Amino acid sequence: MGKVAVAAAVVCTAAVCAAAVMVMRRQMKSSGRWAKAEAILRELEEKCGTPTAKLRQVADAMTVEMHAGLASEGGSKLKMLISYVDNLPTGDEKGLFYALDLGGTNFRVMRVQLGGKDGIVKQESEEVSIPPHLMVGSSHELFDFIAAALAKFVDAEGEDFHLPPGRQRELGFTFSFPVRQLSLASGTLIKWTKGFLIEDAVGEDVVGELTKAMERLGLDMRVAALVNDTVGTLAGGRYNNPDVIAAVILGTGTNAAYVERAHAIPKWQGLLPKSGEMVINMEWGNFRSSHLPLTEYDQTLDAESLNPGEQIFEKIISGMYLGEIVRRVLCRMAEEASFFGDTIPPKLKIPFILRTPDMSAMHHDTSPDLKVVGSKLKDILEVPNSSLKMRKIIVEICDIVATRGARLSAAGILGILKKLGRDTVKEGEKQRSVIALDGGLFEHYTKFRNCLESTLKELLGDVAENIIVEHSNDGSGIGAALLAASHSQYLEIDNS
Repeated sequence: MGKVAVAAAVVCTAAVCAAAVMVMRRQMKSSGRWAKAEAILRELEEKCGTPTAKLRQVADAMTVEMHAGLASEGGSKLKMLISYVDNLPTGDEKGLFYALDLGGTNFRVMRVQLGGKDGIVKQESEEVSIPPHLMVGSSHELFDFIAAALAKFVDAEGEDFHLPPGRQRELGFTFSFPVRQLSLASGTLIKWTKGFLIEDAVGEDVVGELTKAMERLGLDMRVAALVNDTVGTLAGGRYNNPDVIAAVILGTGTNAAYVERAHAIPKWQGLLPKSGEMVINMEWGNFRSSHLPLTEYDQTLDAESLNPGEQIFEKIISGMYLGEIVRRVLCRMAEEASFFGDTIPPKLKIPFILRTPDMSAMHHDTSPDLKVVGSKLKDILEVPNSSLKMRKIIVEICDIVATRGARLSAAGILGILKKLGRDTVKEGEKQRSVIALDGGLFEHYTKFRNCLESTLKELLGDVAENIIVEHSNDGSGIGAALLAASHSQYLEIDNS
């Protein structure tokens, strides 16, 4: 009997030891997992680092590229496109003007009644969805559809809007696709993006196509200006504030436009405009420099994109890509550190499943147990259980990626200010410089916006009090109508 008891005790002890070993192994495996995840996180933090000295190098590189792009066509990664906008709104404009904003699957039509010093007396707008079959049909069909919507909108013009007798209605056309601008009111389509593929429109003058469609419908309207959304935002900003010198869009994509001295544009062949100024559309999303802090995640994202080697700046600062960078970091953690356990969540492997608004929601989570992060993991990646430790790491990843994007955006703005000589204080001079900012990323991602603004102050030092960042809400739509007003065919009659 004693022998049996001893044997049983030995077996029990062995079982307890085995269980203890398994627990220890599990703990070691778990601590090994966390150590590996932590190592990946620290590496990301280091590679995404944007110390002040590096940001100054980025700003200097931006200024150098701006000079090169203005000197000759194709002289730089920055296209530095001449917009032909040489008269920005002053705030004195009067009359009824229309705008058409086409930049995606919806377009907007708008009318504004301008009252000179009284500003915008009244405005109305309407959004129209483009049927999918028209996005891949013929140019004729698409522009007929747009002209019909415009004609219907004109028919609904109320008594609050006044067009002087014998005058033609005038329209500003915001067209957010790559265009080779030929004059203020003409430009040929280089290529379609955003799901459009209408072959017979490529190489055609988009203003000519719209004008012909309006004529077919008997709609008497003149396109006074063809602009892109960033130039429109600049015009909208200048209308409200004469100190606006540049506009930046930080949304799904990103771009910047600014007011350049006409004599500082060597590639400009025509007569210098009377105003002595010219708005330049930088297309800054395509900026690249050896000083940009790029990671392996950025390199693979770029290699797998539709436009490898292009839009590098956009791919590290804009709303289209920030969430995707976070997903790629989580993928590596799942593969190399078993971050989500022994299996990789299948949803995590789907590109662009983690959108920047979701990233922003997780980044702004202030609940003690990071409940928002937990629910996003469950809803988007189908990870039912997540520890607080895991959630904290995810918030840190969001912070690293968003901070890099915001600080680099600030460096880009500094580059523009340097080009214009507005990054220093001149003796006895107190010139204010206002940057009009628009776009969902800037508007809705609070931590991104705050970081951008504080970084700009950090970079500018004593000059910071003279540089103001202003949110220009929906600048592009109204900006096109304002540019139609500042380039109206009736300006001389009205002025006299």
